[in-house]
Amino acid sequence: MNMMVTRRAMLGGMALGGSGLLLPKAAWAFKEGGAQLYPATHAFIEGFVDRRELAGALAAIGKGQADATFFGAGVQSLSDAVPVGPDTLWRLYSMTKPVTGIAAMLLIEDGKMKLDQPIADFLPAFAHMQVQNTPDGSITDVRPAKTPITVRHLLTHTAGLGYNIIQKGPIKKAYDDNGIVGGQASRLPIPGLPPVTPAPSLAVMADRLATLPLVYEPGTKWSYSIGLDLMGRVIEVVSGQAFDAFLKARLFDPLGMTSTGFMVEKKDIGRFTSNYAAFGGALIPFDPANSSIYLDKPPYPFGGGGLVSSARDYDRFLAMLLGEGEVGGETGGKRIMTVETARLAMSNMLDDSVDRKGTFVDGQGFGAGGRVSLPASPGGEGLFGWAGAAGTIGFVHRGLGYRVGGYTQIMPPETVSFQAKFGETVIKDIVG
Repeated sequence: MNMMVTRRAMLGGMALGGSGLLLPKAAWAFKEGGAQLYPATHAFIEGFVDRRELAGALAAIGKGQADATFFGAGVQSLSDAVPVGPDTLWRLYSMTKPVTGIAAMLLIEDGKMKLDQPIADFLPAFAHMQVQNTPDGSITDVRPAKTPITVRHLLTHTAGLGYNIIQKGPIKKAYDDNGIVGGQASRLPIPGLPPVTPAPSLAVMADRLATLPLVYEPGTKWSYSIGLDLMGRVIEVVSGQAFDAFLKARLFDPLGMTSTGFMVEKKDIGRFTSNYAAFGGALIPFDPANSSIYLDKPPYPFGGGGLVSSARDYDRFLAMLLGEGEVGGETGGKRIMTVETARLAMSNMLDDSVDRKGTFVDGQGFGAGGRVSLPASPGGEGLFGWAGAAGTIGFVHRGLGYRVGGYTQIMPPETVSFQAKFGETVIKDIVG
């Protein structure tokens, strides 16, 4: 769910004299009762810090529209020992995707575009796309696409587009050479990952992307892609606003998400996390908070993986989803979108014919930028959400009436089982 960085690439050569950076065993709860309400989750989080596998981790769990309970353990950065808390800033990476998806749904609700409308209506360069005859093979052995890319395709990773963190061979090189990326990880060179200069703007990125072949025929296969980043450019053209300005005006400001954006201001460095990789039994900071790449304005706002946010802020977004477009409904709510739009956004938008075998959504559905559980899915239907490359995860469970966020900063996330096991641990606490 992520900027997929292989463990070998991330860890190779990262022995930066950090063998002494062992983790503190301190744990800290922010709201009385967190450990009592969610004992399995509390113990789960404490365990990673006690075992010195994570610098810090945090849970944010809310029922209905009631205030969330925040609890966690450890610190923002090993170098300064500031405990993690509700207003700590985390790199969301691909947890940005549902935000971009919901932003697109607002324009559908406004009547400015339609779910099955070709994006060439807004970006004419995508009118006559070519498709690789062999996925990840030659980029000159191509055929004309039979189906136009639609808004639905971008939202659900079925446009046939590639991703430089997924693809291999000539198409990956073409993406890299053209600066078609979905985020940034560090100022430091990362072994095994050649430096890529991102395109200078969303407009340029989109124009360059339109010149490259698709990996798959649109509408046929679920393949993790640059689609939500391209959606950022569609949103700009359709709304007449810069993508980041649209998000601020239509989502962040109305929801009170004052700590969410595509960069970290100097005044906020003190609550920003460092991002780590594990090496030789220690955690190595490859993007320290005080010199992070997030302190600079990005070349363009990465709609697929660029946001930084706090657990408190993202919980507001999840509360709006759980409230089917309205946040704080029990205490004088604020409606962001209609119930119908919210339900559509969190519904399965994939046709049964879409090939999902072997993917992140094998046996499941997908909505506006997030996974959708089906009746036969583990945990049953009612879940909508996604996760991020540095170990974060956020979702709503509409069946149970809960919203859930889990936060840490380690890449790749598979280094530990925090992201993979967090959701089921919370649900164990909820259902008993």
